[in-house]
Amino acid sequence: MAAVEEEPEPRAAAAEDAAGDAADAADAGPGASLLLAGNRLSLDLYPGGCRRLLRLCARHPPQLLRVEFLQLSGHEDPRLLGAALAQVPKSLPHLRSLVLKGGQHWDALGACLRGSLTTLPASLSGLMRLAHLDLSFNRLETLPACIPHMCHLRALLLSHNRLSELPEALGALSALTFLSVTHNHLRALPGALGALSALQRLDLSENRLDALPPEVGGLSSLQELNLASNRLQSLPASLGSPAVPGMPRLLLTSELDSFLVTPQGCSVTLACGVRLQFPAGATATSVTIRYRLWLPEPRLVPLGPHDSLLSGVLELQPHGLAFQQEVGLWLLFVPPRARRCREVVVRTLSEDSWTDLETRLEEEAPKRLWAHCQVPHFSWFLVVSRPVSNACLVPPEGTLLWSSGHPGVKVTFPPGATEEPRPVRMQVVRMAGRELRALLGEPQAAVSPLLCLSQSGPSSFLRPVTVQLPLPPGVTGLSLDRSRLHLLYRAPPAATWDDITAQVALELTHLYARFQVTHFSWYWLWYTTKTCVGGLAQKAWERLRLHRVNLIALQRRRDPEQVLLQCLPRNKVDATLRRLLERYRGPEPSDTVEMFEGEKFFAAFERGIDVDADRPDCVQGRVCFVFYSHLKNLKEVYVTTALDRQAQAVRGQVSFYRGAVPEEVPEEAEAARQRKGADALWMATLPIKLPRLRRSEGPGPGQGASLSLAPLNLGDAETGFLTQSNLLNLAGRLGPDWPAVALHLGLSYRELQRIRHEFRDDLDAQIRHMLFSWAERQAGQPGAVGCLVQALEQSDRRDVAEEVRAILELGRHKYQDGIRRTSLAPRDLAPPGPSASQSPEPAQA
Repeated sequence: MAAVEEEPEPRAAAAEDAAGDAADAADAGPGASLLLAGNRLSLDLYPGGCRRLLRLCARHPPQLLRVEFLQLSGHEDPRLLGAALAQVPKSLPHLRSLVLKGGQHWDALGACLRGSLTTLPASLSGLMRLAHLDLSFNRLETLPACIPHMCHLRALLLSHNRLSELPEALGALSALTFLSVTHNHLRALPGALGALSALQRLDLSENRLDALPPEVGGLSSLQELNLASNRLQSLPASLGSPAVPGMPRLLLTSELDSFLVTPQGCSVTLACGVRLQFPAGATATSVTIRYRLWLPEPRLVPLGPHDSLLSGVLELQPHGLAFQQEVGLWLLFVPPRARRCREVVVRTLSEDSWTDLETRLEEEAPKRLWAHCQVPHFSWFLVVSRPVSNACLVPPEGTLLWSSGHPGVKVTFPPGATEEPRPVRMQVVRMAGRELRALLGEPQAAVSPLLCLSQSGPSSFLRPVTVQLPLPPGVTGLSLDRSRLHLLYRAPPAATWDDITAQVALELTHLYARFQVTHFSWYWLWYTTKTCVGGLAQKAWERLRLHRVNLIALQRRRDPEQVLLQCLPRNKVDATLRRLLERYRGPEPSDTVEMFEGEKFFAAFERGIDVDADRPDCVQGRVCFVFYSHLKNLKEVYVTTALDRQAQAVRGQVSFYRGAVPEEVPEEAEAARQRKGADALWMATLPIKLPRLRRSEGPGPGQGASLSLAPLNLGDAETGFLTQSNLLNLAGRLGPDWPAVALHLGLSYRELQRIRHEFRDDLDAQIRHMLFSWAERQAGQPGAVGCLVQALEQSDRRDVAEEVRAILELGRHKYQDGIRRTSLAPRDLAPPGPSASQSPEPAQA
């Protein structure tokens, strides 16, 4: 029976060989165009490509002498592949391009599989005309010895292999212009790399480099250097030497916080969504540029009443450094949903006040937008969405200013209104009529756009200025009831609106109302039967600034102690939950809550549930949030309890409060009866349940005491470090995901299997042994913590990676605070204080 079952396989193989012989016979004759297209021989898409190549080489058809481009699949049998490649030099003497890529096959999860290539035959060094060699997605652990002898090679692609080093002999490739070694295991580079004088593009991203040799500065033709996703903390000074006169692009990772700019200029792309273009001559001498991306918080984010934040806060140092030519800055931001009558600008701190730079938008993809501006000096930068703003310089002879978003809004400055040229600014904010009628309970109520006027210089004009506002929608000057028309006025920082209809002469046309003023403020036309309009206008103005949001609290399905907290605008809740509920479970979102842009609130865990307080965003046991409508208001925290979970499950809650938690936390039923308006302290309460622990899940008798781990620290005090306690907490979070993390940390499959066998009945011991054995090997090496964060992200454990970053941030804060207390820190280390981050309210309207 066994013989019968095995018989079809050799028959099938024989049939395949026969079919291959027939096809190759055709290929060698008039039908050779099936494989040969001009001077190209493509065998990577055919099964048995190596067999076909061997048969063609054995027959020596004349067409082979014309072949300059050869493609073979890297998924071939290694012995056949080696035999076929050995025939290439004598059968294809004019070959210029050889492609031996893997990656054409995929596993069950959709990941590309590497090819089988581990080396190349020495005979390939005889390909004297070869200019292009692609060995990507294979299993190379060392560079084949034949490659440095390919003296005419111009492009060498080695990405997605297993190279841990490059040989010094690589410097013999004097004609090389492009070298890609991305996604390998490189820990160092040979000094001979600097001998590649013709090299123009060098891609070393996604490796483990912690330093570059100074010889890199000798790459005189270098135009692009990609160092993203490595462990670098600084660049060699030689990269800024005159030997690299025209390097236009430098791609860096967010772990690298400084780079050198020379008078020759350069272009830098940072992994945190920032591009910088330094033109030649921008600096007179070489300058070290430092950067940092801050999480947005009120003291760093100056927002007007109707502004929205679209990015984090970028800090560029040295502060106040004046450039001889303006530097180009690109910031990646989240596109706002509503763009009508709004604009996107880059806001910067300049001379203790925040100003908006002239900004141009560049679209890279439907959901990837760059805000581009020119900056004269370095400071803090952020991207803001604001109502359309128009400005002009009013000369003594007068001028006209109109709104580009609302053409009916105009301001006329007569001659003599000012003695000196005076800058003025106009913003117009529109309110939806449906919301207004719902607020007033009046079907025929209507309002004009809100006009915000501001100026620099004296508070009043020498002659009255004429303001034109469109009449409220549905109202015309020929049919309106003037007793229902109200002109409202608000002078910040006053918190109320005044009805000044009786104090001005309103000139009405069919579509517009005109009036004269001597100083600027905010103006609003209302058409309503209500008599006390000021208080209603205040409520409407508040409504313009409010966002309707929902709060959610989800627990990870595999680890209920991991809780995801998020505050979302109402329109984003459904899509977010659909994406999260595969990995999380939890209660329905809270009722709708109204919040202001940039408002601070807290999450407090109650009824027997506590949160890890060793976080920079944790204040008195409460997790601090700041709401921004276009950013991710999300935190993942780990909760614990002092109650006995082996006896029963713990049913607690998380409550959200504005400002600070009161001394007496209200019961859920009592809190639900409170008004959840914009001024209510309590916003929502959501249940949290920690399931009962089984005996086997809890720590066994003496388990903690039997733990014997050497004390160690990863990192340093300046950049942040992880202690033994931090690593133990981290080990408790990984669970079944630990093998993926281990592989991304560089552990081999053999070592994984050994750990699994040695601790086969104890998952926690497997994780701890893997993590601490790796950490002990990394002791004293820079970049170890960055490698750990990267491995967690690559293993789809961004939640744990964010926790590690939070611990590092806390350590950096403590270190910098200590430095400041001893008066050793420069002033640039401190972010702008509240006084610097606030500007006059009218200017930000």
